Amino acid sequence: MHELAIAQSIVEQVEEVARSQGLAKISTIRLRIGALRAVVPEALEFGFEVLSQDTPLAGARIVIEEIPIRITCHECGAISSPEPGLAWLCPACGSAVVEMTSGKELQLDSLEVED
Repeated sequence: MHELAIAQSIVEQVEEVARSQGLAKISTIRLRIGALRAVVPEALEFGFEVLSQDTPLAGARIVIEEIPIRITCHECGAISSPEPGLAWLCPACGSAVVEMTSGKELQLDSLEVED
C-alpha cells in the first residue's frame, strides 16, 4: 500500500510549510496525481486521516486532480491519451517514436488555510 507512504510524505511536507509560514490550520490540500501513479484515492485519504491526527492538518480535506497519460508523437506531432498498460503507438500515424508528456505527476498543488 504505497498510499500510506505518499500520505506520510504529504503530512511531512505540509507540516513543514505550515511551520515555516506560521499557518495554524490547513483546511484543504490539493494534489495533482498522474494516472500512472496508480494511487487509490480512498486509501490515500484514509492514510492521511490517520497520520494527520494531532497535527495542524487534522480534519483537512484532500482534493485530487487526476492527470491523464498524454503522449506526443515525434514523427507527426499528434498528442493523444493512451490507456495505461497498452502499447503506446501514435493513433494518427502508427509511429512508436512517442514521448510521455504527462501521467507520472505527484505534486502538492495548493493549500487552503483557515483564519
